[in-house]
Amino acid sequence: MTEYEFDLPPKAPPEVIAEREELADEVCREPARAGLPVHRGDLSDKPRSKPGADVHVESFEDGGVYVDWGTADELREAALELFAKGIDYADPPPVVLHHKNVHDCMRDALVGILASAGFQVEEADGFTHGTAVHVKGLRP
Repeated sequence: MTEYEFDLPPKAPPEVIAEREELADEVCREPARAGLPVHRGDLSDKPRSKPGADVHVESFEDGGVYVDWGTADELREAALELFAKGIDYADPPPVVLHHKNVHDCMRDALVGILASAGFQVEEADGFTHGTAVHVKGLRP
């Protein structure tokens, strides 16, 4: 069997990771104060274990704090099952479109809530982070 080697991006120094951890904890407070379910997904042993705002720290040098929305299993699994079977991207099934719309709406809501609370936020790169929000820190 052939062994593959991948070059992973360098990790951020421990002090940068510690700052991101503190920022992630601060970020968690704001969706909760707005009445939204929120959790630190990177501290869970199960991926996508809960619906709601999923706050996580990416430890790579160019990483940061990201917030993504997780739907309940019922919607996520229904959309993924159809997606796995193959869909017409020009005319996706209603449940797939609904799943996408929920993520888009919640991304916009998270951007607004976090910006209102004083954070510097932007939509993350969709190619690598989907519909996540990138939290850069508190505004000066």
